[in-house]
Order: sequence, then structure tokens, then C-alpha cells
Amino acid sequence: MILPNVRASFGRHEANLVLGLLSRGDTEAREREEARLREAGFDALLDDPRTFNAVLSHRDIQAAPAPLVFYLLVRHTLLENGIHDRVIADYLAALLLNFSRQDRAYKIEDDAPESFYYLVDIVEAIESARGRRAFLLLAHLGEFALWLSGLFPDYITARVERRGAPGIDYYEELGAAGYRAAADYLEAKRYGLSEVYGACAERFPALRIALNHVADRYLFPAVGDPIPRLLRQVADQFRLRVQQN
Repeated sequence: MILPNVRASFGRHEANLVLGLLSRGDTEAREREEARLREAGFDALLDDPRTFNAVLSHRDIQAAPAPLVFYLLVRHTLLENGIHDRVIADYLAALLLNFSRQDRAYKIEDDAPESFYYLVDIVEAIESARGRRAFLLLAHLGEFALWLSGLFPDYITARVERRGAPGIDYYEELGAAGYRAAADYLEAKRYGLSEVYGACAERFPALRIALNHVADRYLFPAVGDPIPRLLRQVADQFRLRVQQN
């Protein structure tokens, strides 16, 4: 299962990298940032928009630790969309990191022998599953739906237009249902995931839209037809405003 453990992995290396980017060789600036680190903790530096901008614009961004980059991408995009929960940002960063590894997105856990390439196949497997397997399948249904609809909305839209495949709403409904059911399992409570899953179920559309922003702006900015992408973005912004009001 995927745990919100990205922030816990940050150590001296990440702190020194961020301090260096914020101070840019200025000794006094370095001392100020080190004092802020001691007094307010690393989260204060991570939440600073200057940190996000400095990491993205750094000429050696590929040398930056992937967990740090993914966390900053997710955290600041969520903040922009009014989602302030650090645990949710941590969990989504962990989800993107894990699913970026070869074939992990299609498996319910790292060493699982079977792969699932469609949501309907996961739903079918859930019907006969029990215990831990049922929990893993339900959690994966939520995660896989959020990953697909969050990072690849243009692909989903294209399949709708070419083949009449299910649209974004289908992914939101199944993903939220998977998270909601998984939250009630003993395993979710044991690993402290019940609240995370519950939040993902309740806020699935908002989280999906935030991940769309990550994909559109930073991961795949030049991929897909710009017109359908623009129409999707406008529709999503209208939807968010309606929900917030």
C-alpha cells in the first residue's frame, strides 16, 4: 500500500539544497533561513513559494531528489487550489512517486503477480475478494482512478471522442467509491489511512483537478490538443467555483 511518507524521508541533504537555493550564496540570507528552519521547521521552508520557484528554475533540477520535486509540485498546486492538508499532499506525492516506477501503477502492491489495466477489471476482482486482498483492491481502485484522471485527462478525453469510452465522471465516481470503502477496513485504520482515504473520497474531483494542473503545467505541458485542454480547464474552474460557493 502507498503511505504518506515522503516528508518523513527528507533529511539534511534536502534541507541543505533548499537553504542553498533560498540564500543563493548570501551568508546573511543563509543565516536567516537556517534560523527559520530551526524555529519553524522544514515545512515552513517547503511551503514558501520561493522554494518552489527556486527548485523549478534551478539549472540542475534533475539532480534534485525526486521526492522533494514531486512533493513541492503537489503541495503548492494544492495550496493554490485551497487544499492545505499536508498529509494529503504527502500522500499524493507518494502516489505519483510509486506509480512512476515501472508497472507499479497496474499492481495492487509491489510484488503482486497480476496487473490491472482497466478500472472495470479491478471492480470485477473486488466482487470475489475478501480481507486484505479486498482492501488492497479497493485502495488501488481509488489510486488508479486518481492517477489516470489526474495525470492523463487528455488521454481520457481523446478516448471518449474516438471510442465513446467513459469520461472523467466515471473515474471520479469509481475512484471515490474505492477510497470510501477502503477507509472502513481495519488495515486502513492500522496504518493511519482512514482519514486520508476519506478525504480523497470526499474531495476526489478537487484533487483530480489539482493533479490536472500539475500535469498540464509541469509534467506534460506540450502534450495533447490545446483546445480540448482549454475547454476542460475552464469547465473545471467553473466547477470548483460552484463547489466553493
